[in-house]
Amino acid sequence: MPVPTPLPPRVRPAPDRESATAVDKALVLLKSLAELDGEVGVSELARRTRLTKSTAFRLLGILQRNDLVERVGSGYRLGTQLFDIGTRTYGPTPLLLREVLMPHLADLYELTHETVHLAVLHGTDIVYVNKLHGHRAARSPSQIGARLPAYCTGVGKALLAFDHDAAEAAVAEGLPARTEHTLSDPDRFRAALRRIRQDGIAYDHQEAARGLACVAVPVMGASGHPVAALSVAGADARFDPARFAPALRRVAHEASRAVVAARARQHAPAAAARP
Repeated sequence: MPVPTPLPPRVRPAPDRESATAVDKALVLLKSLAELDGEVGVSELARRTRLTKSTAFRLLGILQRNDLVERVGSGYRLGTQLFDIGTRTYGPTPLLLREVLMPHLADLYELTHETVHLAVLHGTDIVYVNKLHGHRAARSPSQIGARLPAYCTGVGKALLAFDHDAAEAAVAEGLPARTEHTLSDPDRFRAALRRIRQDGIAYDHQEAARGLACVAVPVMGASGHPVAALSVAGADARFDPARFAPALRRVAHEASRAVVAARARQHAPAAAARP
């Protein structure tokens, strides 16, 4: 008896302009903003989403009133409310870290005037919890709330180096080269993680994106395991990551102390309530 040929997976077509609801169109606008770096004007968003300029402007106004987008000059970007909703997927920890570590991220920015990041590990990906743009910001795939594979980013390697299971899961999933500089060989990747564990610092030399370099360190919790990572990033042509390593280490040390203190305060009421 012949084996029936399996049917291809059903792909739900995107709604055309006539049948798309206002919700469909609003979601298309949000997805377009998520794919772009920085602020984007109405005309460009309308062109990318194939909406009329008047429709795009009207929907952006609705999204702005609900804090899902922010208007910056004549352009728009994703709003903080959208990030807060998205982080519920990962539980309360990223929100706590964002609140506790924001002053330290600001300190790092003041010391470097370069683009700085705060990220957490989620499975084999990293999630950007916060980001401050430098004066000479380089084009980067990092955005607040965005996920990237951990193996090819500075913050990701700083976290994977101290999480053997997550690191091996990343290797098992494969290490596809995003650029010609990506550590896609498992042996070289594991060797890099060993150096990071020894030195306490990770580098990304155009591994996640061409032209982008960064240096990162983990933020340690009370257990001695990292709960987040901080990084400084810039254009590879002018940016020397090692130059910022001392400042990054100092800030990460203070950030680790802040996290431990915040967790102790969080658990103190529960402990005091027990007889």
